[in-house]
Amino acid sequence: MTIEALNKSDLIERISIKNPHLAEPLVEEAVKIMIDQMIASLSSDDRIEIRGFGSFALHHREPRIGRNPKTGKSVEVAAKAVPHFKPGKALRDAVNETINK
Repeated sequence: MTIEALNKSDLIERISIKNPHLAEPLVEEAVKIMIDQMIASLSSDDRIEIRGFGSFALHHREPRIGRNPKTGKSVEVAAKAVPHFKPGKALRDAVNETINK
């Protein structure tokens, strides 16, 4: 089984094919606006919820002392916020349904 990644240009192409009444540049702009809005929301520490798909939120990590695996020396790791995706029930069910066929 090979795993194929779906990148932004593939997504735009697939949406354009399924919606021939929409010009591809219009679809591209819509996808860009949606991604930009998601980035802006997460940057403001807002949560994003898309019913039936899932939610995005930031997980905040405290600063800590880590180790450089090559040298073994201790290094300070700064605090950071990491985007986290939690799939919704409909998405989980759809994925499990295709796997269990």
